[in-house]
Amino acid sequence: MDKVKVIHDTAGHTLAIWLGDPTAEYVCEETSDEVVIMKDRTGDVIGFELLHYHPRSESNELAVETLVKTSA
Repeated sequence: MDKVKVIHDTAGHTLAIWLGDPTAEYVCEETSDEVVIMKDRTGDVIGFELLHYHPRSESNELAVETLVKTSA
């Protein structure tokens, strides 16, 4: 099973979601929606980062929900 890595930087106000190996990052592209897309050497997206991220609650906790769908 693939692992997803979520990093909430409370000082920098960013939320990074890695779908692949972060050390494989080769290039980043910022979108007009203040989202940074991280890609590997082959151009595959391995992560994205939300800029100016602020959690809805004051606790700075981040809730992550997973849903696993199995094929029938």
